[in-house]
Amino acid sequence: MENQWLELSSNFGLIATCVLTFNLLLGMLLSTAYRRSPLWKKMPPLVKKVSIDDLHNWTAYVALALVAGHVLLLLADASLKYRLVDILFPVNAPHQVLWTLLGALAMYALIAVIVTTQKKIKSRMSFRLWKNIHLISYGTALLFVVHGVVMDPLLKDRPVDWLDAEKMLSELCGVALIAATVVRYRYYRRRQHLKVV
Repeated sequence: MENQWLELSSNFGLIATCVLTFNLLLGMLLSTAYRRSPLWKKMPPLVKKVSIDDLHNWTAYVALALVAGHVLLLLADASLKYRLVDILFPVNAPHQVLWTLLGALAMYALIAVIVTTQKKIKSRMSFRLWKNIHLISYGTALLFVVHGVVMDPLLKDRPVDWLDAEKMLSELCGVALIAATVVRYRYYRRRQHLKVV
Protein backbone atom coordinates (compact mmCIF):
# COMPACT_ATOMS: atom_id res chain seq x y z
CA MET A 1 0.00 0.00 0.00
CA GLU A 2 1.38 3.40 -1.02
CA ASN A 3 2.06 5.88 1.82
CA GLN A 4 1.01 3.35 4.47
CA TRP A 5 2.93 5.20 7.22
CA LEU A 6 1.29 8.48 6.25
CA GLU A 7 -2.17 6.92 6.22
CA LEU A 8 -1.56 5.28 9.60
CA SER A 9 -0.25 8.55 10.98
CA SER A 10 -3.32 10.36 9.68
CA ASN A 11 -5.59 7.77 11.32
CA PHE A 12 -3.77 8.14 14.65
CA GLY A 13 -4.22 11.91 14.45
CA LEU A 14 -7.92 11.58 13.64
CA ILE A 15 -8.52 9.17 16.51
CA ALA A 16 -6.57 11.49 18.84
CA THR A 17 -8.88 14.36 17.83
CA CYS A 18 -11.97 12.23 18.58
CA VAL A 19 -10.58 11.05 21.93
CA LEU A 20 -9.60 14.59 22.90
CA THR A 21 -13.07 15.87 21.98
CA PHE A 22 -14.61 13.16 24.18
CA ASN A 23 -12.13 14.09 26.93
CA LEU A 24 -13.16 17.74 26.79
CA LEU A 25 -16.84 16.81 26.90
CA LEU A 26 -16.15 14.72 30.01
CA GLY A 27 -14.28 17.67 31.54
CA MET A 28 -17.24 19.93 30.91
CA LEU A 29 -19.54 17.36 32.48
CA LEU A 30 -17.31 17.21 35.56
CA SER A 31 -17.65 20.95 36.07
CA THR A 32 -21.44 20.67 36.33
CA ALA A 33 -23.74 19.19 38.94
CA TYR A 34 -24.47 16.26 36.63
CA ARG A 35 -25.10 13.80 39.49
CA ARG A 36 -28.15 15.82 40.52
CA SER A 37 -29.68 15.86 37.02
CA PRO A 38 -32.81 13.76 36.34
CA LEU A 39 -31.08 12.15 33.34
CA TRP A 40 -28.16 10.92 35.47
CA LYS A 41 -30.56 9.51 38.07
CA LYS A 42 -32.22 7.42 35.33
CA MET A 43 -28.90 5.91 34.22
CA PRO A 44 -28.33 2.19 34.90
CA PRO A 45 -26.31 1.44 38.08
CA LEU A 46 -23.43 0.12 35.97
CA VAL A 47 -23.04 3.53 34.26
CA LYS A 48 -23.22 5.35 37.61
CA LYS A 49 -20.32 3.25 38.91
CA VAL A 50 -18.00 4.59 36.20
CA SER A 51 -15.69 7.27 37.55
CA ILE A 52 -16.05 10.18 35.12
CA ASP A 53 -12.99 11.78 36.72
CA ASP A 54 -10.80 8.70 36.07
CA LEU A 55 -12.21 8.34 32.55
CA HIS A 56 -11.41 12.02 31.90
CA ASN A 57 -7.81 11.54 33.05
CA TRP A 58 -7.23 8.32 31.13
CA THR A 59 -8.66 9.64 27.87
CA ALA A 60 -6.14 12.50 28.09
CA TYR A 61 -3.31 9.95 28.35
CA VAL A 62 -4.76 7.97 25.45
CA ALA A 63 -4.96 11.14 23.33
CA LEU A 64 -1.33 11.95 24.14
CA ALA A 65 -0.24 8.39 23.25
CA LEU A 66 -2.09 8.66 19.92
CA VAL A 67 -0.40 12.01 19.22
CA ALA A 68 2.99 10.40 19.93
CA GLY A 69 2.06 7.58 17.54
CA HIS A 70 1.01 10.15 14.93
CA VAL A 71 4.46 11.79 15.16
CA LEU A 72 6.44 8.53 15.19
CA LEU A 73 4.60 7.21 12.15
CA LEU A 74 5.44 10.41 10.23
CA LEU A 75 9.09 9.91 11.13
CA ALA A 76 8.94 6.25 10.07
CA ASP A 77 8.41 7.15 6.41
CA ALA A 78 11.75 8.40 5.07
CA SER A 79 10.10 9.58 1.83
CA LEU A 80 8.19 12.26 3.76
CA LYS A 81 11.50 13.86 4.81
CA TYR A 82 10.22 14.77 8.27
CA ARG A 83 12.85 14.97 10.98
CA LEU A 84 12.09 15.22 14.68
CA VAL A 85 13.14 18.87 14.65
CA ASP A 86 10.60 19.53 11.86
CA ILE A 87 7.82 18.34 14.14
CA LEU A 88 9.03 19.82 17.42
CA PHE A 89 10.02 23.15 15.84
CA PRO A 90 8.27 23.16 12.46
CA VAL A 91 9.45 26.45 10.96
CA ASN A 92 11.32 24.47 8.29
CA ALA A 93 8.94 21.52 8.01
CA PRO A 94 9.07 19.87 4.56
CA HIS A 95 5.28 20.05 4.10
CA GLN A 96 2.57 22.58 4.98
CA VAL A 97 4.56 24.56 7.53
CA LEU A 98 1.67 26.56 9.00
CA TRP A 99 -0.58 23.53 9.47
CA THR A 100 2.29 21.50 10.91
CA LEU A 101 2.87 24.37 13.34
CA LEU A 102 -0.77 24.21 14.45
CA GLY A 103 -0.35 20.50 15.15
CA ALA A 104 2.84 21.12 17.15
CA LEU A 105 1.14 23.86 19.20
CA ALA A 106 -1.78 21.52 19.90
CA MET A 107 0.67 18.82 21.04
CA TYR A 108 2.52 21.24 23.36
CA ALA A 109 -0.74 22.54 24.82
CA LEU A 110 -1.93 18.99 25.49
CA ILE A 111 1.35 18.17 27.24
CA ALA A 112 1.09 21.36 29.35
CA VAL A 113 -2.45 20.51 30.47
CA ILE A 114 -1.55 16.90 31.33
CA VAL A 115 1.69 17.79 33.14
CA THR A 116 0.03 20.46 35.30
CA THR A 117 -2.70 17.99 36.26
CA GLN A 118 -0.20 15.68 37.98
CA LYS A 119 -0.75 15.79 41.76
CA LYS A 120 2.80 16.88 42.65
CA ILE A 121 2.72 19.79 40.23
CA LYS A 122 -0.92 20.71 40.79
CA SER A 123 -0.37 20.88 44.57
CA ARG A 124 2.27 23.59 44.08
CA MET A 125 -0.09 25.88 42.18
CA SER A 126 -3.02 27.98 43.25
CA PHE A 127 -6.35 26.61 42.07
CA ARG A 128 -6.85 29.74 39.94
CA LEU A 129 -3.53 29.26 38.11
CA TRP A 130 -4.22 25.55 37.57
CA LYS A 131 -7.72 26.32 36.27
CA ASN A 132 -6.40 28.97 33.87
CA ILE A 133 -3.80 26.52 32.49
CA HIS A 134 -6.46 23.83 32.25
CA LEU A 135 -8.64 26.16 30.16
CA ILE A 136 -5.99 25.79 27.43
CA SER A 137 -7.66 22.45 26.67
CA TYR A 138 -10.50 24.26 24.84
CA GLY A 139 -8.02 25.85 22.45
CA THR A 140 -6.02 22.63 22.26
CA ALA A 141 -8.98 20.61 21.04
CA LEU A 142 -9.86 23.29 18.50
CA LEU A 143 -6.24 23.34 17.24
CA PHE A 144 -6.41 19.56 16.79
CA VAL A 145 -9.62 19.95 14.77
CA VAL A 146 -8.26 22.74 12.56
CA HIS A 147 -4.96 20.87 12.02
CA GLY A 148 -6.89 17.75 11.03
CA VAL A 149 -9.21 19.58 8.65
CA VAL A 150 -6.70 21.76 6.79
CA MET A 151 -3.76 19.34 6.59
CA ASP A 152 -3.68 17.53 3.26
CA PRO A 153 -3.70 13.75 3.96
CA LEU A 154 -1.13 13.26 1.18
CA LEU A 155 0.86 16.40 2.14
CA LYS A 156 0.45 17.81 -1.38
CA ASP A 157 -1.08 21.24 -0.62
CA ARG A 158 -4.33 20.42 -2.39
CA PRO A 159 -7.48 22.41 -1.54
CA VAL A 160 -9.37 21.10 1.51
CA ASP A 161 -11.99 18.51 0.59
CA TRP A 162 -14.63 19.50 3.16
CA LEU A 163 -16.79 16.46 2.28
CA ASP A 164 -14.05 13.85 2.72
CA ALA A 165 -15.20 11.35 5.39
CA GLU A 166 -12.12 11.88 7.59
CA LYS A 167 -12.38 15.66 7.29
CA MET A 168 -16.08 15.48 8.14
CA LEU A 169 -15.29 13.52 11.30
CA SER A 170 -12.87 16.28 12.37
CA GLU A 171 -15.49 18.88 11.44
CA LEU A 172 -18.07 17.02 13.54
CA CYS A 173 -15.66 17.11 16.49
CA GLY A 174 -15.34 20.88 15.96
CA VAL A 175 -19.12 21.34 15.92
CA ALA A 176 -19.47 19.22 19.08
CA LEU A 177 -16.78 21.27 20.83
CA ILE A 178 -18.36 24.60 19.91
CA ALA A 179 -21.86 23.43 20.90
CA ALA A 180 -20.63 22.01 24.21
CA THR A 181 -18.66 25.19 24.95
CA VAL A 182 -21.78 27.31 24.36
CA VAL A 183 -23.87 25.04 26.60
CA ARG A 184 -21.16 25.07 29.29
CA TYR A 185 -20.87 28.86 29.14
CA ARG A 186 -24.65 29.25 29.47
CA TYR A 187 -24.62 26.87 32.45
CA TYR A 188 -21.85 28.93 34.06
CA ARG A 189 -23.69 32.22 33.46
CA ARG A 190 -26.91 30.79 34.91
CA ARG A 191 -25.05 29.65 38.03
CA GLN A 192 -23.44 33.08 38.40
CA HIS A 193 -26.87 34.71 38.06
CA LEU A 194 -28.33 32.41 40.73
CA LYS A 195 -25.50 33.30 43.12
CA VAL A 196 -26.21 37.01 42.68
CA VAL A 197 -29.96 36.57 43.18
